[in-house]
Amino acid sequence: MTQPTETMDTHVLSRTAAHLAERYAGIFSPETVERYVFESYATLSRTARVRTYLAATAGHFADDRLRALAQSQGKIDKPVAQVLFVCVHNIGRSQIAAALLAHHAGNGVEVRSAGSLPGAEVHPLVVEVLAERGIDLTGAFPKPLTDDVVRAADYVITMGCGDACPVSPGKRYLDWGIADPSQETLEGVREIVEAIDTRVQALWDQIRN
Repeated sequence: MTQPTETMDTHVLSRTAAHLAERYAGIFSPETVERYVFESYATLSRTARVRTYLAATAGHFADDRLRALAQSQGKIDKPVAQVLFVCVHNIGRSQIAAALLAHHAGNGVEVRSAGSLPGAEVHPLVVEVLAERGIDLTGAFPKPLTDDVVRAADYVITMGCGDACPVSPGKRYLDWGIADPSQETLEGVREIVEAIDTRVQALWDQIRN
């Protein structure tokens, strides 16, 4: 496992592990929590373009993975439907879909997104177009697809990841044929966001009914 080279990052990760160990006390051992924190850092560091907040970002990623693992093992309740959006790089389509569903559904669902080959940062035009709709993606970051989030999901929506998309029993799968916004103009990204929004609203209607 890759260890952080920066002393400050090591301190931040250790503090994060201690904090999360308290949060998940009685669910996971401190050793498991620490392993998830440092593994999450190592995973994100492979593709991160900006490392300024990498340790803090890894902490958020580890927290979400631990929550998903606990849900999948029945150690904590799943009060609402769990939805996972997956594309290749997690810089465009899956980020758009996750943000739009969270926007429309609020606390009615728990939404995650991931990429089979995550990129370095969310596409700037995606951030811009969602900002036009009042949705802030400035804190979003590409995340690798992990088994824990797949196991926790009730719905898995894939977009263009082909054979790398997850397959796990007991999930409701949808595959959306949506163009990749990474090579599009601003207007093209707007059209993609509109197409995804139509599907997301239909999915939300299906979930709540």
